[in-house]
Amino acid sequence: MFDLVPFRRNGLIKKGDDFFNNFLSNLFDEDFESPTSFMGNSFKVDMREDENKYVVEADLPGMNKDAINIEYANNYLVISAKREDSVEDKKDNYIRKERHYGEFKRAFYVDNIDESKIEASFKDGVLRVNLPKVEGYKKNTKRIDIQ
Repeated sequence: MFDLVPFRRNGLIKKGDDFFNNFLSNLFDEDFESPTSFMGNSFKVDMREDENKYVVEADLPGMNKDAINIEYANNYLVISAKREDSVEDKKDNYIRKERHYGEFKRAFYVDNIDESKIEASFKDGVLRVNLPKVEGYKKNTKRIDIQ
């Protein structure tokens, strides 16, 4: 018999799903630096490198700029954000309310950074962090032949 609903309702497992395999798949498909990401408590990040810098772009829709914290220490860039929806409106009769309090945190190992020149901006729900590389630093890479 065909399943007419192509998605899971309320995060519940539909008939025929294997909970254990789905759990492992979600766990190992995510970054190890983000232990909460497989629980759905994370945000998506794009990271790219060019000759002079690394650029990190994080999707944080609906977040307030003041609720975002960025730190760089011991070669780790840590982005954290806190969302609090503390609006209480007793006169409205909500059928469903999905906005809630949450904390989000991601950490990335990035070395060769000039800490004094790190810049960040936040526009339209996207956080952009520029991490300039130390001038004169060259990556030493050696190709290893397989015997």
